[in-house]
Amino acid sequence: MLNLGLLIIRLVFGLSFASHGSEKLFGWFGGYGIKGNAAFFESIGLKPGVPLAILAGCGELLGGLFFAAGIFMPLAALLIMGTMIVAIITVTGKNGFKITSSGYEYNLAIIAVALGLLLTGPGSYVLF
Repeated sequence: MLNLGLLIIRLVFGLSFASHGSEKLFGWFGGYGIKGNAAFFESIGLKPGVPLAILAGCGELLGGLFFAAGIFMPLAALLIMGTMIVAIITVTGKNGFKITSSGYEYNLAIIAVALGLLLTGPGSYVLF
């Protein structure tokens, strides 16, 4: 049952995270694509916006897909945690903890899941 539980966690978090990357890169799922995210990044002081939007989108997409598949787990977890740390530093951290105030609560939960699976391993049900 442990391996099934780890698979469920990996699939839900990994595919959810990958969907955010596809929003940034391709504009899927109602996202703004590279240009829209680049404009947002530049509006909060992250420049140059286009390369950083591509980097963030690739990190989210690849980190999420690797996490879901249970492969390259150290890299997957670091991509996920790194993205969330940047989000806390640049956007949510100044709003306090609670997500109801646009705080970093959700970002911290994602970091905890990624770190937890980095420390425990992905379980037996992995892509290869």
